[in-house]
Amino acid sequence: MKFSFSIISIFAVLLSACNKEEKIEEVKLDETPYTLKSGYFPAPTLPIDNVLTNQIVKLGRMLFYEKMLSRDQSMSCASCHVQNDGFSDTTRFSVGVEKLPGKRQAMAIFNMAWHSNEFFWDGRAHLLRDQSLKPIQDPLEMNETLDNVIAKLNSSGEYRNQFIRSYGTEDITPEKMSLAMEQFMLSIVSNDSKYDKFKRGETTLSASEERGLALFETEFNPYFPEYSGADCAHCHSGFNFENNKYMNNGLDGDAEITDIGREMVTGLESDRAKFKVPSLRNVAVTAPYMHDGRFKTLNDVLDHYNEHLKMSNSIDPALIQVVEKGGLKLTEEDKADIINFLNTLTDETYLNNEEYSSPF
Repeated sequence: MKFSFSIISIFAVLLSACNKEEKIEEVKLDETPYTLKSGYFPAPTLPIDNVLTNQIVKLGRMLFYEKMLSRDQSMSCASCHVQNDGFSDTTRFSVGVEKLPGKRQAMAIFNMAWHSNEFFWDGRAHLLRDQSLKPIQDPLEMNETLDNVIAKLNSSGEYRNQFIRSYGTEDITPEKMSLAMEQFMLSIVSNDSKYDKFKRGETTLSASEERGLALFETEFNPYFPEYSGADCAHCHSGFNFENNKYMNNGLDGDAEITDIGREMVTGLESDRAKFKVPSLRNVAVTAPYMHDGRFKTLNDVLDHYNEHLKMSNSIDPALIQVVEKGGLKLTEEDKADIINFLNTLTDETYLNNEEYSSPF
């Protein structure tokens, strides 16, 4: 009887194990649309050939934080684009797997769905999908080949399953990787700062912040100093605080220019030292500043426009008069108020949103 009971018990355990295996969820394509949380922003023009879905956004998020994308598996995209720092890098030049510094400051990532004028400081990537693969192959960054990345991802059942959920097949290709990372970056939205709450009528600005906003929006007027402002909105305007342009903002004189910026892409001398105008959202947490990270603080940036602008052949025309008149003539109180306003552009919701954080 004891023997028979033991046989029955063993059989029951084996049957239970088989039943558990049979209950494993089947991996299949899931095309559930992803809802972009654009809030009070205008609806963006999203790519019609890369419709956002929950599973592809999830795959892109996995790849964004995946260290297998680098040669020695020590770096991911998130190594140089840290969420708490506005998806930027607090070092002047990010250091790659070969311990070599990059050539430009890592740009912040948010509200990419509203960008329509190329990517990178010089605009050398037409779409986000183009941008997403370049750091992987850059010798100064991840220094890896796409073939090696695909081989590493293919060794992971988790990734093969996620590609099935995303595309209906476990076939991993560079194109699918780039489209997935594009979707994740398009999903990253920043629209809940104190300034946004002020615009929605949910809060008020302090007297200093309100004065800073006024100075930010008021044009430079050397003939009537009492009515003159910082003219920041000339370049940083609209709901996203940028102007969709590439501009030379007087960092260097002609003889001092070592990075020709947009000219490298267009071949036009008129584009020399022009760089993509970044959004000022979350600017208080994305130091250092400019394409080469030369300024450590917002006060340094204001000092540049206030007294250190340099003339060159491709400087933005709006700055020529400022240079000729010796700068903006902002007082210390003016600068403090402007910085207090800029601090209202910090979006704690975006900085701490778990939907954008590592899935691992």
